[in-house]
Amino acid sequence: MAGSSIGQVFRVTTWGESHGEAMGVIIDGCPPNIKISNADIQIALDIRKPAQGAYTTNRKEADTAEILSGIFEGKTTGTPIAIMVRNNDAKSSDYEKLRDIFRPGHGDYSYDQKYGFRDYRGGGRASGRETVARVAAGAVAEKVIAKAGIIALAYTKAIGNVIWNDNKIPLSDDILKSVLLCPDDCKTKEMLELLELVKLENDSVGGVVEIVVQGCPAGLGEPVFDKLDADLAKGLMSIGAVKGVEIGAGFAVAKMRGSKCNDAILQTGFATNNAGGILAGISNGDTIVVRATCKPIPSIDKSQSTINKNGESVAINIGGRHDVCVIPRIVPVCEAMVKIILADHLLRQEAILSWVK
Repeated sequence: MAGSSIGQVFRVTTWGESHGEAMGVIIDGCPPNIKISNADIQIALDIRKPAQGAYTTNRKEADTAEILSGIFEGKTTGTPIAIMVRNNDAKSSDYEKLRDIFRPGHGDYSYDQKYGFRDYRGGGRASGRETVARVAAGAVAEKVIAKAGIIALAYTKAIGNVIWNDNKIPLSDDILKSVLLCPDDCKTKEMLELLELVKLENDSVGGVVEIVVQGCPAGLGEPVFDKLDADLAKGLMSIGAVKGVEIGAGFAVAKMRGSKCNDAILQTGFATNNAGGILAGISNGDTIVVRATCKPIPSIDKSQSTINKNGESVAINIGGRHDVCVIPRIVPVCEAMVKIILADHLLRQEAILSWVK
């Protein structure tokens, strides 16, 4: 299936379907002698793992990472890294009644139009389960960017109309202690209350993930079509639930004057960071700030209008096991995609600098 790879030097290819035997990823171009263990990958997968709250799906997957190649004695070998995560709790019978019906908000209709056939079991490749492979790859990418002192951190910025508006960069411990990966106890409580209300209404709700990158050197990004912000946007937009991406001040710049939007350059650095750490598609050495807006989960226990494969109008009520909100499970996915893009651009820049030297 074309379109399942991303990256030029640090290249990531995911494979597998929601109700297939397993999900997996191939990582090509990772440098050798980077220390990484199975536990490093498992930590990332455990943060994403389902069934961690009453508002999430009760599909219980162990999400155990199996390293098949490319890592020997705790270090990368420089050859392709293959990681597999088996599917152990798929219940395909839940989807049998949907074989010939297109679910609103899902990829059923568009997949069928493209291929003339689709895997109706949990959405196949279009399922959010595909992201488990991205998170595994992100754990490897994290080790690559850490060599350059780069740290990427994602957290819940908003769920519905409950927004954490503090501009300070949170600590990892504060994020991880929240069941919603929101670095504020009060906002976490408000978000949980909202999720309970939405669940009682048999509905779903969207949210916003913010990702901050510290320690990124100036110079990452390839003009003109492989700009760093363009690739970050592509990586995040490739996640099924993401419908919008903004960098720095984002959409707010439309209301600004140039005198306010421009970040003054001082001897000590930039006075502000409306650019979000990226100028002309190249990192400027400041903190990179990216936000991903996520749509509500389309599988809801409410009657919705749709059509079947014969073009007949039908009503559908989707039961089964589904999240109320894609957050917090999408938070580590967004973080992984940012790390993958950064790892690719870091290695591309190192190749350039080796010629300059």
